[in-house]
Amino acid sequence: MSDTSDPLSIALFSELFMADQLARNRLSKALPKGMELSHFSVLNHLARANEERTPAQLARLFHVTRGAMTNTLNRLEWAGHIHIRPDWDDARRKFVTISPAGRSARDAALQAIAPILSDTIEAIGAAKVRAALPVLREMRVRLEDDTDLRG
Repeated sequence: MSDTSDPLSIALFSELFMADQLARNRLSKALPKGMELSHFSVLNHLARANEERTPAQLARLFHVTRGAMTNTLNRLEWAGHIHIRPDWDDARRKFVTISPAGRSARDAALQAIAPILSDTIEAIGAAKVRAALPVLREMRVRLEDDTDLRG
């Protein structure tokens, strides 16, 4: 099964990569000035989780290095969108939570990108999207499992 010329897998991943690139470009342009997609993603997660996370947990969740997550968190903290506090039991660890300003920024960003998302779903059709989701979810889980096995 390691045929490098498998047209189905090449077509699938080519479409996924192109769709990802186009979606990131469209959403990035629609976000409020100064907000990056990585910032929105972290704020959205923190708003939905509604509990503190460590930088290491966030790095694992977003499949980025700790250094990349630290950079994102520093920018969000500078903007006043998150609070970072030390762990009172283990000074080496920190906890991150969304601030009220961060919730407002996330809500504004969501409002800016929502039309792009809903227009895309409407144009494709909700039934087709619902049918595609299990396959995409299974691919994600499979790729996450492969990543976990390698380190």
